[in-house]
Amino acid sequence: MSLTDLALEKVKPADKKQKFFDGGGLFLEVSPAGGKFWRLKYRFGGREKLLTLGPYPALSLKEAREKRDALKLTLAEGQDPGEIKKAEKLAAIYGGDDTFEYVAREMVAHKARNWVASHASRNLSRLEQFVFPWIGKRKVNLVTAAELLGIARRLEQRGTIETAHRVFALCGQVLRYAVATGRAERDITVDLRGALTPVKEKHLASIIEPKEIGRLLRAIDCYDGFPVTRLALLLAPLVFVRPGELRKAEWKEIDFERAEWHIPA
Repeated sequence: MSLTDLALEKVKPADKKQKFFDGGGLFLEVSPAGGKFWRLKYRFGGREKLLTLGPYPALSLKEAREKRDALKLTLAEGQDPGEIKKAEKLAAIYGGDDTFEYVAREMVAHKARNWVASHASRNLSRLEQFVFPWIGKRKVNLVTAAELLGIARRLEQRGTIETAHRVFALCGQVLRYAVATGRAERDITVDLRGALTPVKEKHLASIIEPKEIGRLLRAIDCYDGFPVTRLALLLAPLVFVRPGELRKAEWKEIDFERAEWHIPA
């Protein structure tokens, strides 16, 4: 049931925190001390999140609903309104929109339109955990190759070599976005190619048991990473070709009428 101005005027503090819901995730939270704040509950990347919109009555019921609707549109565009708000707050604190953390959050929000939500969430989590504590407040154009290498080395020392490579690649994406938006001159990660400890390849045995094949097919069906990778995984069990052959396949090799794939000798 939606709230009304009359109902809000009658709200009084109680011994415990109270929540008065209006719909669409919007609710008024009233603390025992008497503080009243509009909050919005939403989901992004499979996780439930909470965003504070402002205090009541400074932010009226009508204005809170307008904010909710605007933020819902942001979600519909594949962007996390909470991350956008954090980036804006950083700009206000540090006097600009050119810190590494600001640019990174902006980049994730921008690319989330084409990423699977869980992928965007994982990338942001890696940045928050492994990168922002070290260089988040640095001007993006002043970040050095040595600082990026230090971030990777810390992960390598923990034995998480693959994560080190993923985080390093993610930093490169941030820097290339900064170049594209005029906030950095170049992507300095190119200076560190070959500096990271190589990831050891693990050769896995072929799956031949019917039950294990079933588990593999279910795992493929549940994959929610890059759309192109998902399509390749779904296609692979149908054509039984090597990964390289699948990746480099050309339309002329596929006969749709006969449902055949002709691989060049």
